[in-house]
Amino acid sequence: MSDLSTDELRRYARHLAIPEFGIDGQRKLKAARVLCIGAGGLGSPITMYLAAAGIGGLGLVDPDVVEITNLQRQILFGQRDLGRKKLEAARERLLDINPHLDVQVYPELFTAANAMRIAADYDVIIDGTDNFPTRYLSNDVAVWLKKPNVYGSILRFDGQVGVFAPHLGAPCYRCMCPQPPPPGMVPSCAEGGVLGVLPGLIGTMQALEAIKLITGIGQPLLGKLLHVDTLSMRFRTLTLRRDPDCPVCGASPTIKEPIDYEGFCGVSQASMNAPEMPAMTVQELKELRDAGDDHFLLDVREPHEQAICCIEGAFLIPLGELEHRIDEIPLGRRILVHCKGGVRSAKAVGKLREHGFDDVWNITGGILAWAREIDPSIPEY
Repeated sequence: MSDLSTDELRRYARHLAIPEFGIDGQRKLKAARVLCIGAGGLGSPITMYLAAAGIGGLGLVDPDVVEITNLQRQILFGQRDLGRKKLEAARERLLDINPHLDVQVYPELFTAANAMRIAADYDVIIDGTDNFPTRYLSNDVAVWLKKPNVYGSILRFDGQVGVFAPHLGAPCYRCMCPQPPPPGMVPSCAEGGVLGVLPGLIGTMQALEAIKLITGIGQPLLGKLLHVDTLSMRFRTLTLRRDPDCPVCGASPTIKEPIDYEGFCGVSQASMNAPEMPAMTVQELKELRDAGDDHFLLDVREPHEQAICCIEGAFLIPLGELEHRIDEIPLGRRILVHCKGGVRSAKAVGKLREHGFDDVWNITGGILAWAREIDPSIPEY
């Protein structure tokens, strides 16, 4: 076990005063290494609380830079960090919280090609991601390496926390979700929104679960899924069971090494740009509009999104109302469909084509791409 210095004994005095925790618990924390995949809304409280608690080693995986839309919930960062690489700013902040911390950063995507290498030297894996391909990848890697996977997810006002660990008798993520939802069925936080304090609540719980696993105190959420509804402040705990036929942790596993996770989840670039889905860039849309070409621009976002910003001349029909308002779409004209980022509009194009509209196009990147590449006066959200 790692010895604690005089400074560390003072720093962790409130931990040492807990009979169930004490110096043995603190030593276990110092000797442990935790990998956090994602340094965003969940990764911020996860890493900050683990750093403050005295974790010995902390690995962070995230390729992104700090953007202004992050600051509403990603408390690792501040105004001065805008434009910086997230992990550069995160490392600086975490070492300011606790200089005894060993921080390793991986400013890259967590992929099938590097996941095993990155995760191999850590004791606990924490999933702070916001997409299904990385979620399945982190689960599979944790199963193969026999490491606990502390799961968290957030959307709007709701969150979930659980611990997947087949080597400890608990199910894995695939036992709970054998198949991913169809692309676009579950909106991302960027599409659906998230209350800024929610990742603070869920991420803190993930950090707590990691501490319990490392120190051996309490009862981690092994085989349990905690669901939090913050609007009613209701907490529900669901019992999960292992799937004996799970392709990763079952009795006869069929997936024994990383696969094409983007393809598995149906979000690979090839599937997003399938030939049966006509697409148009925002540059092409601008050229078409500048040339006065006749078209009907359809916005399938929600009314509260249009109140934030809109492309001049766009006609609003939320995606959920499209089936019942098809008669408002003109026949015989080119139909150009946009949403926030291109996912909902792609679904709308599919629906319109099912209803006999032939000349219908998805605007790639949606209004965010329009704001970034065409009209910077439009606010991003």
